[in-house]
Amino acid sequence: MEGEPSTDTRFSVSAAAWTGLEAGLPGWCRSGSPDIRMAQSSRTCPLFSGSLELRARLARREDLGLTSAEFSVLARLSTPEKIQGFLDALPANFEIGGQTCLSVREVLRRRRAHCIEGAMLAACALWVHGEPPLLMDLRAERDYDHVVVLFRRKGHWGAISKTNPPVLRWRDPVYRTLRELAMSYLHEYANDRAQKTLRSYSRPFDLRGLDPEIWVTSLKNCWDVGEAVDEIRHYPLVTKRQARSLRLRDAMERKADALLEHRRPRKR
Repeated sequence: MEGEPSTDTRFSVSAAAWTGLEAGLPGWCRSGSPDIRMAQSSRTCPLFSGSLELRARLARREDLGLTSAEFSVLARLSTPEKIQGFLDALPANFEIGGQTCLSVREVLRRRRAHCIEGAMLAACALWVHGEPPLLMDLRAERDYDHVVVLFRRKGHWGAISKTNPPVLRWRDPVYRTLRELAMSYLHEYANDRAQKTLRSYSRPFDLRGLDPEIWVTSLKNCWDVGEAVDEIRHYPLVTKRQARSLRLRDAMERKADALLEHRRPRKR
């Protein structure tokens, strides 16, 4: 089995650029840490050309391009717990009329979100308060992927998550490594056939590597963000032999999985 994320040159900033950025980052964010690297794709998304201070520390309203009203919502979400509460109350995006990948602005305007849409909003709120906007992709087999937002407290990782069922939700910051955190989702990550489907997790994807116009204020779908997250390096959680031996979710678990926080709107 592979260990924690290491350097992937396709999505890392240059050594010179990183040296300039990391001076303003907390120690665990610096290049000596095995847990995190700046991730960005020059092929799918243009790189962010804003100030070094913004990329390294926090996001100001004028840099993000948000209105005062939009920014005030994020400013009130001053802790991961408050961000999670906001996402929980936000209606689920059932993508009626077609698939979407809404920006932060569009989520606030339409007042609905699914997993990566909620993740981008949560990451932006963390960035407003001086924490890095980090996404982690959970890759599944015969199922949908899921994206969570990472945060760290006292050397331990936690996750913010937007989901409608009672599974794949918030994780308290008690996990020593990203692998531990990702593994906590394994048992409950299942498809409609009750098969446990989680197979790997990604290295952290730092949204500061992308221009805010792409994922914060865009009026178009942010497909490039999803593609960039999907393309970065992933690390296996189980071997093929282990995956074949995973037990199906039992009847009680399936019943619990059927619960929904938000109901699909009725057709008019």
